[in-house]
Amino acid sequence: MDSIDRRILRELQDNGRLTNADLAHRVGLSASPCLRRVRQLEDDRIIAGYRAVIAPAAVGRGFEVFATIELQAKDRDTITAFEEGLDGIPDVVEAYRLFGVPDYLLRVAVADISAYEVLCIERLTSLPGVTKINSQITMKRLKDRGGLPL
Repeated sequence: MDSIDRRILRELQDNGRLTNADLAHRVGLSASPCLRRVRQLEDDRIIAGYRAVIAPAAVGRGFEVFATIELQAKDRDTITAFEEGLDGIPDVVEAYRLFGVPDYLLRVAVADISAYEVLCIERLTSLPGVTKINSQITMKRLKDRGGLPL
């Protein structure tokens, strides 16, 4: 990957809807070589996909919570069952398995605190192996870069 590829990535992170002609102009290439580079970055899975960034409140999910989860056991069956169960909960928009304690960090997007309470009681606590949930409610999002520094 060279400096032109990095410029392509920077531009697409900022605006994934750029036309190939606009992208080529911004990075100093003609359209055909620019398109070849973009396709190669996609084929190499450096560009993993494209998506729209949606305002959470506009779709009834303006209440964000970070929840940490601790499991009773750390054996393969418990971890697999927990992660498979977690995959079926659309309100959990990001999930990370961590080293040490806690075992997992979840980012949850729901309508309000009542919806989060229902999610905790009915879904999260019923996942295999869960012994503890600790929740941090976000007050204000301070930084959401939306991309990686390149």
